Amino acid sequence: QVQLVESGGGLVQAGGSLRLSCAASGRAFNSYDMGWFRQAPGKGRMFVAHVSRNGGKTYYQDSVKGRFTISRANAKNTVYLEMNSLKPEDTAVYYCAAYGGTGTPASPASYDYWGQGTQVTVSS
Repeated sequence: QVQLVESGGGLVQAGGSLRLSCAASGRAFNSYDMGWFRQAPGKGRMFVAHVSRNGGKTYYQDSVKGRFTISRANAKNTVYLEMNSLKPEDTAVYYCAAYGGTGTPASPASYDYWGQGTQVTVSS
């Protein structure tokens, strides 16, 4: 069992930056690849970024490439999402999740554990 708690969301103007954090507890954090997803009102949960268990490999949704950076600090049991040049279309609830090890990393169904989410609102 892994417990995940996101923080760092808030209201920011377009062009601004936010850094989301996801603190993990429970089973060995460094045994899981981790992902960030987001869900806008009335839409499904969409893949944002994924990082391998040692932080050496990262993957991004095309719309956030060059603007968002996923990273992790295994010594702190924490995964981060640095978001720059934010746009109103980035507005959503952002979730971190622990990858179950099978299936595509871009699919929510491939993740076993989820946080409660943190709201990010980007004003124009």
